[in-house]
Amino acid sequence: MMKTSFVYKEVDGCEIRGDFYSVETSLAPLVVYIHGGGLIWGTRGDIKKEQIALYQQAGYHVCSIDYRLAPESKLPSIIEDVQDVLVWLKEKGAARFDFDPERIAVIGSSAGGYLALLTGTLQVRPKAIISFYGYGDILGDWYLQPSPYYSKMTKVPEALARQLIQKKTISEAPIEKRYALYLFCRQEGKWIDYVTHSAASESLKEFCPLKNIDANYPPSLLLHGDMDEDVPFEQSLLMSEALSEAGVYNKLITIPNGKHSFDNDMDAPVVIDAFDQVLKFLKETL
Repeated sequence: MMKTSFVYKEVDGCEIRGDFYSVETSLAPLVVYIHGGGLIWGTRGDIKKEQIALYQQAGYHVCSIDYRLAPESKLPSIIEDVQDVLVWLKEKGAARFDFDPERIAVIGSSAGGYLALLTGTLQVRPKAIISFYGYGDILGDWYLQPSPYYSKMTKVPEALARQLIQKKTISEAPIEKRYALYLFCRQEGKWIDYVTHSAASESLKEFCPLKNIDANYPPSLLLHGDMDEDVPFEQSLLMSEALSEAGVYNKLITIPNGKHSFDNDMDAPVVIDAFDQVLKFLKETL
């Protein structure tokens, strides 16, 4: 599985990169993958090799991207990175990697699914969006209040959480070094405080895909387990309802008894079927 790494921007001495996995077909469509990690950890290398193979076998180039991470960088900067990579791909990447710049889909999981949904509200938008257990509303109680699920786990003191914050801008971080920070945020209901510059307010509505759907929002596919203990299934349900009300083509695939990151088990029949539907959606929309 050959890949080409590239830098699409540099900020505060931090190079922000992407990995491009090519297919041989000229002007094939492109799938851009955005990793999860609560906006706090993760790297472009988190995309599963099995999923890259599925997309490539179906004839799609794949590009997995990094973005600046919180809390060293805040949400507006993260969204800026996602917009900038879409612009870079269209203006520079298409010539370099020989893909069709008019046929780009964005796929994300968890917080990456949230960012994927946000691309539907940006100035430069993809042609299609696929969200794996993403969310559309960061002003709901699930985001602002302590998580019942995480509150049952060993309590993380704030002093420990703060020790994990770097003194420089970063765009890559392994889960092992950052999970306690995320756990603290979810236990204390402080996720939004660490990810944004302010507590919940009207000014944060612009960062909620659910509240910014228009008639030009791209066709969207939402996949979510109905037993997700991290991001509530309701988030995809509300997003699907709002898209339908706006007249935007969308489909919600419910994974029965599915937990968060249900696609870790790529051999499960329900996951195999889900990816069959993902590929069908990509073929319809690209």
